[in-house]
Amino acid sequence: MKEKLYTIELTDAVKSGDECLFCWLERKLEQEMLEFVLGASYMEDDIRGETSKKGFCRHHTKMMFDYGNNLGNAWILKSRLEYLNQELKRQMDHYVPGKGPGLFGKLRKAEKAVQESASSGAETWLRSEESHCYVCGRMEMVYGRMLDTFVYMLRNDPDFCRLLMGSKGFCLHHFADVLRVCEEKLKPQEKEKWIPELGTLMERNLHRVQEDIDWLIEKYDYRNRDADWRQSQDAVQRTMQKIVGIYPADPVFKCRK
Repeated sequence: MKEKLYTIELTDAVKSGDECLFCWLERKLEQEMLEFVLGASYMEDDIRGETSKKGFCRHHTKMMFDYGNNLGNAWILKSRLEYLNQELKRQMDHYVPGKGPGLFGKLRKAEKAVQESASSGAETWLRSEESHCYVCGRMEMVYGRMLDTFVYMLRNDPDFCRLLMGSKGFCLHHFADVLRVCEEKLKPQEKEKWIPELGTLMERNLHRVQEDIDWLIEKYDYRNRDADWRQSQDAVQRTMQKIVGIYPADPVFKCRK
């Protein structure tokens, strides 16, 4: 079939041998996004305008620091701080400080309500600033398109389907997304075919990982000291990935100089 948007990426992911093809794609996408944000793009006004308003979550802020582009980080943080300073001033300008106890209970109650309302507005704004991230937002958008492409390939690409059914499947986190998009996008007869098959794929691979982690534990028994490790030496990190969708053994992602 003719390659379409994200079909190449999905094919590469399923060929990677990873415990989850979407973990593999997500990591690749996240690293590409960090390279983009801390590359020459931080000098572009439209990109810095977006990053100034959207900011970054804790996870991606730490990744940006670890990446190592000090000047790029400084420019992005400068613009973000300028935006936050302006907005915080605007929010706090509406804050009414509380006054001491007065003689009239109703007046005191009204003053307290005004104070709480103004203070709550600033707090709500601050909390909202923690709820969005430029990298997370871009990744979520692309990930949605990749899920749509996954459904497209289930329908139209027999070679991809063959590779998929011989792969290690997904982590549980991403498998939930796969089930959701299949339920939403596939026709009834397609659901009857693919959802059970994908379930079988997951059960087979969870059993494989279970065997590996079980054997890793058995290997610590002195009676198995000279036995082969089989596939269990990296079973802890692979099991962690299979359950929650992370790469605990990954090195820090750094700028390639």
